[in-house]
Amino acid sequence: MSNALPVADARQVRRYARELARRHPRGLAAALGLHALAAAAGLVAPRLLGDLVEGISRGVGAVTVDRVALAIAGFVVAQSVLVRFAHLASARLGERVLAELREEFVDRVLALPLSTVERAGTGDLLTRTSRDVAALSRTVRFAAPETLIAAVTVLLILGALVLTGPLLVVPCLLAVPLLVAGTRWYLRRAPAGYLRENAAYSDITDGISETVEGARTTEALRQQARRRARTDADIRRSYAAEYYTLSLRTVFFPVAEIGYLLPVVGTLLLGGWFYLEGWASLGQVTAATLYAQQLVDPVDRLLSWLDEFQVGGASLARLLGVAEPAEADGEPAGAAPPDGRPVTDGGRLAAHDVRYAYRAGHDVLHGVTLVPRPGEKLAMVGPSGAGKSTLGRLLAGVHAPRAGAVTVDGRPLGELPLAELRTHVALVSQEHHVFIGTLTDNVAMVRPDAGPAEVRAALTAVDALDWAEALPDGLDTRVGAGGHPLSPAQSQQLALARLVLADPHTLVLDEATSLIDPRAARALERSLAAVLQGRTVIAIAHRLFSAHDADRVAVVEDGRITELGSHDELVAAGGSYAALWRSWHG
Repeated sequence: MSNALPVADARQVRRYARELARRHPRGLAAALGLHALAAAAGLVAPRLLGDLVEGISRGVGAVTVDRVALAIAGFVVAQSVLVRFAHLASARLGERVLAELREEFVDRVLALPLSTVERAGTGDLLTRTSRDVAALSRTVRFAAPETLIAAVTVLLILGALVLTGPLLVVPCLLAVPLLVAGTRWYLRRAPAGYLRENAAYSDITDGISETVEGARTTEALRQQARRRARTDADIRRSYAAEYYTLSLRTVFFPVAEIGYLLPVVGTLLLGGWFYLEGWASLGQVTAATLYAQQLVDPVDRLLSWLDEFQVGGASLARLLGVAEPAEADGEPAGAAPPDGRPVTDGGRLAAHDVRYAYRAGHDVLHGVTLVPRPGEKLAMVGPSGAGKSTLGRLLAGVHAPRAGAVTVDGRPLGELPLAELRTHVALVSQEHHVFIGTLTDNVAMVRPDAGPAEVRAALTAVDALDWAEALPDGLDTRVGAGGHPLSPAQSQQLALARLVLADPHTLVLDEATSLIDPRAARALERSLAAVLQGRTVIAIAHRLFSAHDADRVAVVEDGRITELGSHDELVAAGGSYAALWRSWHG
């Protein structure tokens, strides 16, 4: 999708993986050390068996055979114990790393500008938070430790082969060209294939979520066939992407299987020849054959988990990509005003000559300057599509202007951390959400350091404390999905209580009157009035009665403010606002 969130490149993924390894030196060293000891214990048995074969050919006694058998059994038991603790150490390390990855991903998601999320759509972000996290979880928990184990084991087995007889390493080298060529062929194609597969899955999720959320609209407009066609097309792309990665595996895995057999067959054939020529003893050939057989399992695990690493690497690239700067709306919100001088607004929100475009070269705002007065109620009116909501979102810091600047207390909005920005200005729309957790958690999420008294004061301000205390566990009642259900009116009051606790000095209201549930209109009107009291309010008015009660009215037409003044002043001026008022009032 053209608007999808960015994806990190291979260099960034490798750098992040190295950074993770450097964060846990002790855990990594402990896991590698235990696996190395386990692998070393497993290498003793083939050597002892080789010596035993050599000894039997020379007529050693039964006592020696018993001793060798007991020694082999002891090393097998030691290897089992070491493997158990090695896997435990790897699992602990993997869980710690996975926890860090999840926490950092959540931090990245929460730091995303709202405009970036809106452009990308919910499907891409939802797929990254679910499917990609699950895929990376499998890689961190299983693929990474198993690969480390296999790599250490291969190195130790090759070392044991060299010590057994340098010539006996030659048969194992027969598989190297085949495995290297097959692996390089696979790695050139697999990463891009898995990225396409994940992106195609995002398209399916996005399309289905749109269909479900807009089901009534789709039915009313008789767009069922178009939605089905969209879903079918998404599924076809996903099928093609998955078919491609499957075809890579059907070529790579058989090549790898052949590569596994070559060392064993080669050791038996060449080892027999070496024995006949007197270049190796029977015990050496026996031990080398067993070592070659032992190589099959770790090499198989290396190549098998290599495929899982491609899946995990693609998922990690998508998760890291969330932190990458998306294509900007234009110039940063922190751009200086046109004349380059710092702005001093005396504690007020201000827009200076701002321009904005959803598509390059097609501005929807054209050099708008607006300076609301502290504590006033400013209404923005105008025809549909004039740019009212776009200007409101710029003033709330949701979008960044293409040119010009939006400042608060003289500082560009883009320079403010998100947590600080929301203490200055907040957007209030018809949307509200109840999060999983206690009622207290839901209110205090805007200020985690808020105490119980402050939470209760916020609920009191919006007339919500009485019903909150009447819940089964009072303010400790769990709400949200799976918790105690709240009515729409209660959910709206909860959203308003958050605003009271956040305490921004400026509110931008976009269709906020839809917060008012007709079934509880009076109570919610009081709640909304409590939130607006004493604050600067910029109301995007879709009905002119809202503008009538405002201190000033800004008329937005074709992306410009064409009139600015009080209701009476604009009616007396006889301009476009007066015409709108006469048309609506008459």
